[in-house]
Amino acid sequence: MRARLGQFFTPCEAADLIAGLPRPMAVESLRCLDPGAGVGSLSAAVVARVVREGSHRALDLVAVEVDTELLPYLEETLRDCIEVAAQYGIAMRSTILNEDVFNAVAGLDGPDSSLGRPFDLAIMNPPYRKLNSNAPERLALASQGADCSNIYSGFLAIGAAVLRPGGQLTAIVPRSFANGPYFGPFRKFFLNMMALDKIHTFESRSTVFGDAGVLQENVVIAATRQGARGTVNLSISNGHKDTVTTRQVDYRTVVDPSDPHKFIRVLAGDADLAVSSAFANLPCAIHEVPVQVSTGRVVDFRTRENLLPWPEGDSFPLIYPSNLRAGRVEWPMRLRKPQALGARPGVAKLLLPHERYVLVKRFSSKEERRRVVAALFEPNDFDHECVGFENHLNVFHQNSRGLPQALASGLNVWLNSTIVDRFFRTFSGHTQVNATDLRSLRYPTRCQLEELGCAVGFERLPDQEKIDALVGLHILAPNVQALEETTER
Repeated sequence: MRARLGQFFTPCEAADLIAGLPRPMAVESLRCLDPGAGVGSLSAAVVARVVREGSHRALDLVAVEVDTELLPYLEETLRDCIEVAAQYGIAMRSTILNEDVFNAVAGLDGPDSSLGRPFDLAIMNPPYRKLNSNAPERLALASQGADCSNIYSGFLAIGAAVLRPGGQLTAIVPRSFANGPYFGPFRKFFLNMMALDKIHTFESRSTVFGDAGVLQENVVIAATRQGARGTVNLSISNGHKDTVTTRQVDYRTVVDPSDPHKFIRVLAGDADLAVSSAFANLPCAIHEVPVQVSTGRVVDFRTRENLLPWPEGDSFPLIYPSNLRAGRVEWPMRLRKPQALGARPGVAKLLLPHERYVLVKRFSSKEERRRVVAALFEPNDFDHECVGFENHLNVFHQNSRGLPQALASGLNVWLNSTIVDRFFRTFSGHTQVNATDLRSLRYPTRCQLEELGCAVGFERLPDQEKIDALVGLHILAPNVQALEETTER
């Protein structure tokens, strides 16, 4: 089931946590949808909460499950739920639909479907698998403004669409939807329709589905259709059995209304909140520094005929993420990756002038301590006319030319600081660092970056403790002082 449908069963403790997130609703009869119901763990958790709180006299539950092998177990679960509910005076009705939820909902704009009238609650642990650009589900969602690159976001879009105004959705999903360009259209669709109420994070990425090899960071979200956007409750626990710590923050802290990408920032604790506040005080967008960031131009499998395992003659350096070592570029290196591009027709468009750049890895391994890994490409270390950067690198430049020495050095130190890495983790639950992510960050002023670059010097990157101390002295402290002076005036 995991390989074929991308679905994972929900442990009982996790199901209870998910079902406990929605606010109590003042309705006599609660209508609930459980898409991708599996064996009915979430449905049972909803029934348990209704029984425990005595908040509804009737419950109408619709469970959708496409896997026929699970139907006997789902039917047994719901029969038990009906019996338990009856003992507490709750009239429960259940409907099982053995079909794909995408077929059960013909569209997102309220057409007739086999699901019937709108729901008060949608609760889900949706499947996780990528949707190809020509997948029927993706095309149907995209036609209505909710392009979804993964099936789990499609489930969220459907869940939102079938709710009544004031209805609530709660789901356990990967954090990957919170940022990045691939989920941009979905975020805009979802956040336009739904207001986030609660976000629960787990400190351990393996604790929820510990037996399943799931390495994605998961969060539990609760949201209300056409709800208020005042505050968001953020909570955190190590696992689904542990003590939960909760805080309430302003909605703008989580979803900045001025952010065109609608990134969702998940602040797990006091440290994240302090980091978010520090970043909010930074004075510049990336274009105000001014610098640009782009992905490397060399897609190696598209230019195989021009790749060389080692530089020769009039070839050009080819830099891969594995050439980034301790804040600088080391080249050439005996790696499994080619180290040069031949001087052949068509290669010139893949190159940049042999000048100074700051590079950031687009992907880091799950074992790496840092998410944001930056390095300085220093032209004085090599002697070539042009250089090629492979597509798994982000390149900071100025109009496709290099950066001045002090600015490049300061930017490299800033990107390698703990505060940048920690802030990045507040909105990214995976190991990919996109150029869009880097463009969305706030930055110090050009002058501050140049001062930082001069302070650290132009040799090798110092250790982490010194990096963070210099960033605190030259960037964070002056910004706090400027903010305090502005507030006093």
